[in-house]
Amino acid sequence: MIRKSFIILERVGLQKEKSIWKEAESWDDFLKKGNIKGISRMKKGFYDRQLEKASFELRNDNAEYFKNILPTTETWRLYNHFKNEAVYLDIETNDFSYPTVVGLYDGQNMKSFVKGINLDARKLKEELSKYKLILTFNGASFDLPVLNRYYPGCIPEIPHIDLRHVCARINLKGGLKMIETELGIRRPKHLLGMGGDHAVDLWRAWLASGDDEYLDLLIQYNEQDVLNLEPLANIATQRMEETMLREI
Repeated sequence: MIRKSFIILERVGLQKEKSIWKEAESWDDFLKKGNIKGISRMKKGFYDRQLEKASFELRNDNAEYFKNILPTTETWRLYNHFKNEAVYLDIETNDFSYPTVVGLYDGQNMKSFVKGINLDARKLKEELSKYKLILTFNGASFDLPVLNRYYPGCIPEIPHIDLRHVCARINLKGGLKMIETELGIRRPKHLLGMGGDHAVDLWRAWLASGDDEYLDLLIQYNEQDVLNLEPLANIATQRMEETMLREI
């Protein structure tokens, strides 16, 4: 979708982009045409240079470049290009304050960082620096601000896709578990019905008892939150693209 995105151009919003799509379906199509209806010859030349720059940065996998020119509501357009270099992230907290568990999944490997064991700013920053894209569910309001508060500087300057907002735009509303159920994304039976309150209780039980069963279950719960972001991202971004292009 990113190569069809004209919203990166100066003073081009969603409505203007739709009008451009009627003339050019992609950056390459735009660049090949001498004239685009509604765009002056001088402005066309300016836009050509912007698109050539964007093409260059995309070929060089410079995700940070697009973080600076894409509206935060439109970073989902980068998903297909960067999904093999993306990380899915979810955190658990103690009474919704400090992070207790941070789960990261890169599409192949799952990593869990636990407070007091292996969770610190250096390790988190080192791990997150490997990726070009971060995906969360409600992370813009919760996960990333919490991490930045307790581990300043751990989040790299790369694009972030908050799937909660993408889902809302395609009428998938509610919490993560509710949307998973609607889409047929399943969880193991022993984790069904668990939520954020249970995660807090498990952390406190582990601190109080030292029984690793509580911590293991907490980590499993967090892992499932993280793992399910991948199928959700695949479905949501595809539906979002289909919806936008259908409106032309």
